[in-house]
Amino acid sequence: SNFSKITIGLASPEQILESSYGEVLKPETINYRTYKPERDGLFCERIFGPVKDYECHCGKYKRIRYKGIVCDRCGVEVTE
Repeated sequence: SNFSKITIGLASPEQILESSYGEVLKPETINYRTYKPERDGLFCERIFGPVKDYECHCGKYKRIRYKGIVCDRCGVEVTE
């Protein structure tokens, strides 16, 4: 398929808020003792998803059968 023209534009603040999933509140990245992402940091699992597929941050939910569930302890959605 051939395109004759592509238009690119900036998203409005409303569009950005509509498509966002969370807010990074801390500059921390990884905990140096546990090697796990810091909560509300740049690699927060609640915002960007779990580090390990189908496993929440605290480990309460593991395996694919819990896909889509949000952990009531750590707030991480069990996904890929």
